[in-house]
Amino acid sequence: MILPGTTVKVINSDDIYYYFEGLVQRVSDGKAAVLFEGGNWDKLITFQLSELEEVDLGAGKKKK
Repeated sequence: MILPGTTVKVINSDDIYYYFEGLVQRVSDGKAAVLFEGGNWDKLITFQLSELEEVDLGAGKKKK
């Protein structure tokens, strides 16, 4: 489920932001505003929820 604070990546291969990862700022009417931060720039872009996929931040970490 995509909620504010969720890290997502863009899965629409036709989009210029394809595979960029960002942080969801707000969700409304089937759309999500995603904040992308990259070095010296920040960009807030709105996407349809169907164009986004939740990122599993726990992947790749070793369990002790």
